[in-house]
Amino acid sequence: MEYIDLRSDTVTVPTPEMRKAMCEATVGDDVYGDDPTMNELEKIAAQKVGKEAALFVPSGTFGNQLALLTHTLRGDEVILDETCHIVMHEVGASAVIAGVQLRTFKSKNGVPSPDEIEKLIRENDIHYPRTGLICLESAHSLGTVIPLDVMEKVREVSLKHGIPIHLDGARVFNAATSLGIDVKEITSKVDSVMFCLSKGLCAPVGSMLAGSREFIEKARKNRKLMGGGMRQAGILAAAGIVALEKMTDRLKEDHENAKYLAELLDNEFDFIEIKKDRLEINMVFFELKKDIDHSDFVSKMFENGIKINPPEGSEYRFVTHYYINRDKIERTIEVMKKILK
Repeated sequence: MEYIDLRSDTVTVPTPEMRKAMCEATVGDDVYGDDPTMNELEKIAAQKVGKEAALFVPSGTFGNQLALLTHTLRGDEVILDETCHIVMHEVGASAVIAGVQLRTFKSKNGVPSPDEIEKLIRENDIHYPRTGLICLESAHSLGTVIPLDVMEKVREVSLKHGIPIHLDGARVFNAATSLGIDVKEITSKVDSVMFCLSKGLCAPVGSMLAGSREFIEKARKNRKLMGGGMRQAGILAAAGIVALEKMTDRLKEDHENAKYLAELLDNEFDFIEIKKDRLEINMVFFELKKDIDHSDFVSKMFENGIKINPPEGSEYRFVTHYYINRDKIERTIEVMKKILK
């Protein structure tokens, strides 16, 4: 059975063009720096986000944690949103790998208050840890995008206090698409950025960490320390090149499909509450205001050829991507009507 998979945009498989590029890739030993396809990917990635250099890493979590390790000293404090991916979904890795303390702030659906961030910066006191880094996330995994003027104000705070900013930009191209701007306008407001090749861009594996040349040189050694030194990684890089050159400009289609899905859910079910204030990218969050067995609902959807995640807390999340078209969205609605009504 061919499933309709709404669990995440990480479920996308390589396109035929990617598979061909991977098969034909010229490769070398990347630890020695002589894999030409990987070198080309890192050059393209850096140019794409307006940074001096970039580094391929196995995953988004790896890239974020590598950034923390490279920017900070052990015992430093990192300021970030209490709902961000680094806090919620990276297994406490910052305590294990970088040895840093996280100081969180409350955001409005992932959008930070620059004033609140500034209040959390530590004074120079013998009792306090050093504030070593500010982290932002955009697009946020709550389905929102940080407005550019907010990022500019956070940047002013960081420059005033001499504290770097790292952007968890796993879906930064979605953020740029949502704002209708070039991605460089976002990344120019931060010192480093991680972005995924496998979230919505269809590459099978990998993320990129980009920043200054000095930062990436240091990160490359730390990547080796973390076990991320790879050999003939050009096979993976070949798919990443296609992802950056062919897939970033089509994300608007996914956003439009998410809005279409939200509209159908809203119109067809009077007991579904759409989180309309978090519908800025390719994610639809909603609550089922009906007494149902959630595990049974997930199972029945699966039996009907649709993969969804169980709710987190009380919220479901459906994610559109390259392999979700309007026919599949309409099929999903019909199955839900059969199960829920």
